[in-house]
Amino acid sequence: MADAASRLTALAEELLGEPLPVRIRAWDGSESGPPGAPVLVLRHRRALRRLLWKPGELGLARAWVAGEIDIEGDLYAALNHVAGLLWERGADAKDTVHPVRDPKVRAFARGLVQLAGPWPPPPPPAEEVRRRAGALHTRRSDKQAISHHYDVGNDFYELVLGPSMVYSCAYWQDGGTLEDAQRDKLDLVCRKLALKEGDRLLDVGCGWGSLAVHAAREYGARVTGVTLSTEQAAFARKRIAEEGLTDRIEIRVQDYRDVRDGPYDAISSIGMAEHVGSVRFREYADDLYALLRPGGRLLNHQIARRPEKDESAYRIDEFIDAYVFPDGELAPVGRTVAMLEEAGFEARDVEAIREHYALTLRQWVANLEKHWARAVRATSPGRARVWRLYMAASALSFEHNRIGVNQILAVRPREGGPADMPLRSRVWTASG
Repeated sequence: MADAASRLTALAEELLGEPLPVRIRAWDGSESGPPGAPVLVLRHRRALRRLLWKPGELGLARAWVAGEIDIEGDLYAALNHVAGLLWERGADAKDTVHPVRDPKVRAFARGLVQLAGPWPPPPPPAEEVRRRAGALHTRRSDKQAISHHYDVGNDFYELVLGPSMVYSCAYWQDGGTLEDAQRDKLDLVCRKLALKEGDRLLDVGCGWGSLAVHAAREYGARVTGVTLSTEQAAFARKRIAEEGLTDRIEIRVQDYRDVRDGPYDAISSIGMAEHVGSVRFREYADDLYALLRPGGRLLNHQIARRPEKDESAYRIDEFIDAYVFPDGELAPVGRTVAMLEEAGFEARDVEAIREHYALTLRQWVANLEKHWARAVRATSPGRARVWRLYMAASALSFEHNRIGVNQILAVRPREGGPADMPLRSRVWTASG
């Protein structure tokens, strides 16, 4: 069909009521849109059938994962333009393209039908998690969700994360490398927990063992790490043996709800609580409180979302749920602090470090792009595309304050109230 790009541009601009900020190149070789802008490449008109069948984010995600659409040029600029069209046009902007009674929407859909080619719509990519039945956040469903995300392959994660193998926000200083920033984050956690020789540390969601190794090697802690990922556990155990720390660190494939060998002097939960879910978060807080000795500290490092005017309107992101973190949920930081305190903790410090996560994600994207061919071989083309889109879009979300990340330091007070905390636990410096 001649000049599909011009027809798509015209349809989109009619729907949006403003010029399209990206250039379109269609499957027939035609191009349309502003010169010099990032190029949205539609490699096959199947992508349009996906949008017709599943309008919005999930349809676009399926086409991206399948390789039917791509972006040439600056990925972040292109995603920023899309964000400007959707999220920054007002709270209800994402819903304006859905009502079928809207004449503009109906005209847009008719135009897509003419361009989309024969039905039926293609099946979802193999990387998509099929909608699960039953209760959320059972031990079985959580193990399946963790396996989907973390058992992608240690070789793949080594390419993306680098030698540190830390899959959470780094702590940056000007001029530092990713490895420097991840080491500084691990040390920051240990210092906030006031670890010392012989302390028992429970690392909930221990990943590939990086924090456990740092706490044992640098602070003399005795560490128990728990994860639901068998691949993470195997990697961590091998690494610990190579470091000569098997007498100080135990790695278990175990649900945090099944840990029964407290009390611990300190507990770290770094990038794990996002998997817990709102229906289980109070249980999570109660369990960690029970496992901690009086006077012990908890460091809860967790991604947060902005609060909704109507919290009942919160919905899990479709792309994230289907391709990245099945059943993952984000909560506002205030609600997280409140639930920890409801469980008996006293919140002593909250440090917001969202800009640090944007820097971390951009570095991970750069690593993935640098090692693209090897990453595809280590997993699949679709999975590599999922991670590239997810991490780049997340970097922008942190930069634009749509989501944040916070380190919440909490203590289980002793009877009568003492928290064993110094009078001054923060050092502030003037900024130029």
